Amino acid sequence: MNDTLDLVGASEPLPALKLVGSTRFARWLATWLFVLILLFVAALGFAPWVQTVVGSGRVIALNPVDRSQTIDAPVEGRIRRWAVVEGTKVKTGDLVAEIMDNDPEVLLRRNEELTAVNQRLEQAKLRVTSLESSLRQLDLTRRNELLANSSRIDMAKATGTAAEQQIRAGEADLLAAQQNLERRKLSVERGLSSIRDLEVGQQAYQTAAANLDRFRANLTANRNDVLARQADQDRIETAYQRQINDAQAALAAARGDVQNFTAEMKRMQITVARQSTQTVTAPRDGTIFRLLAQPGSELLKSGDPVAILIPDSAVLTVELHLDGRDTPLVHKGDKVRLEFEGWPSVQFTGWPSVAIGTFGGRVFLVDQTDDGKGKFRILVEPDPKDMAWPNKTYLRQGVRANGWVLLREVRLGWELWRQFNGFPPTIADKEPGSDKGGKK
Repeated sequence: MNDTLDLVGASEPLPALKLVGSTRFARWLATWLFVLILLFVAALGFAPWVQTVVGSGRVIALNPVDRSQTIDAPVEGRIRRWAVVEGTKVKTGDLVAEIMDNDPEVLLRRNEELTAVNQRLEQAKLRVTSLESSLRQLDLTRRNELLANSSRIDMAKATGTAAEQQIRAGEADLLAAQQNLERRKLSVERGLSSIRDLEVGQQAYQTAAANLDRFRANLTANRNDVLARQADQDRIETAYQRQINDAQAALAAARGDVQNFTAEMKRMQITVARQSTQTVTAPRDGTIFRLLAQPGSELLKSGDPVAILIPDSAVLTVELHLDGRDTPLVHKGDKVRLEFEGWPSVQFTGWPSVAIGTFGGRVFLVDQTDDGKGKFRILVEPDPKDMAWPNKTYLRQGVRANGWVLLREVRLGWELWRQFNGFPPTIADKEPGSDKGGKK
């Protein structure tokens, strides 16, 4: 200021400039404030800071069956009327909608088809019973004929044994008659007997020889009869076995028909039961979220969704999506601070103890793969040692949430330096995948 005045030729400052100039106290105060600010900034560099991994997501049900689910049409048809509106609270089994079929006579026709199938089933069962009886009768007849023929074979063998005995007796008689004839011939030659005695001896010899030939013929005939009976045994067995095989094949076919008709009847019964139940009911307690079909105009197929139900979930959890770079640092059991949409809160990322309106949680699941976009999902459950989460009036499924997974505590200066350089947070001196070191 003085140099400027010298340049303009003035020997002393002007009175106006003296009035607007800073006082000594003001300059002193500004200097100390600047020094205090520098000291405060330097002190902040050594302040404790909790590293975090940030993720965003929404509130979902812990149990998959408690999440949003569709109510499907049990049969084909059109919606006759709705028994609920969007937002209606329902209990398990409550009526949701009534369905009308395009054909009003469909149920009658289905019942007629079921009756016809039932009749064919009964006929097939009667055929099975008849074939089983015929098969038993064939087997019994076969056994009786085989037994009778076996008895005839035994009788023929016994007759053959008697014929063999007759042959032996005939041979003995023939030998005796021959010896007697020779004696008579000798007596005639010596004149001791008459010619009549020789003729009687010759006749006795011829009779014995004829008897022996007859006995041998009987034995041959008997043996042929035994062979014929044995051949009949094989023929009877073969003939009846063929009939039995045919009967067994027919019986198997009839039993197959019974099974087919039984399966068809069960399918028809299921169809009739479904067609008879032309109502849509709530599968569990919950709230109707959306109605997906228009009454009277929209044709539905069996299995088409007609409404969306939000079940009354007893346990809620938070689904957060993290960057793939930070996922290796998160483990089951890690502490999490949560901020729910619609709930007033003030979050201090590095100082969770002074946060207002946030809630505690714990990581209990980390997905092993990403969602196709490089994000990994974690599920967070309520921390039993922290304040309870808001009730269902404020915390519903689908409410968006932000989460901070708490890592280890570092100095604020280190954290600022890490952020400026874009380094990922670290929770241990070891590589990711090994055991954690140190306390968080």
